[in-house]
Amino acid sequence: MAKLLLVYVILVILAIAYSGSATNYLVGDNSGWDISTDLDTWLLGKRFIVGDVLVFQFSNYHSVYEVTKETFDRCNTTNALKSSSKGNTTFPLTKPRDNYFVCGNRLHCFGGMKLHVNVEENGVASPTAAPAPQTRVSFPTPSASKRNNNPSAVVPSSTTNLSNHVGLSSSLLLVTLGILFLLFWFM
Repeated sequence: MAKLLLVYVILVILAIAYSGSATNYLVGDNSGWDISTDLDTWLLGKRFIVGDVLVFQFSNYHSVYEVTKETFDRCNTTNALKSSSKGNTTFPLTKPRDNYFVCGNRLHCFGGMKLHVNVEENGVASPTAAPAPQTRVSFPTPSASKRNNNPSAVVPSSTTNLSNHVGLSSSLLLVTLGILFLLFWFM
């Protein structure tokens, strides 16, 4: 009896832990928010849900603006929703919607330094890569020794959890299974 109760308590704790898991995503991983970062590749396999946080780390040559779809497509920052020129900035994903981010340097934005993130309520997200730039702007790729302008402080890997989210419905399923198991055990 005590063992069964312990199993049930463990199932409930695991269900609660999984349902409340939000993820901090370090945009661009170790490369950060930089013109040399392949943001389309960075998006692959990621799911964004309400409660997640985007962490932007960048040098003083960059900035980040949250913008509308129209201004995202034109790389315009005139009517930004939010912006930051600090090298360590977070943008909480608070609503299920499309979020658009661009670098404040318009040439960098046209060069691909822009990010479109689709945030879902239930954890079923489909990240969308930024469309290919219409104006081709080429920038020299900095060598590894010249990358000193990138942020040196990196968020520890424990905060960049890339695991898929388990939604509330999965947690309720685990709890229900645990209760059913207990009912059948005592019958």
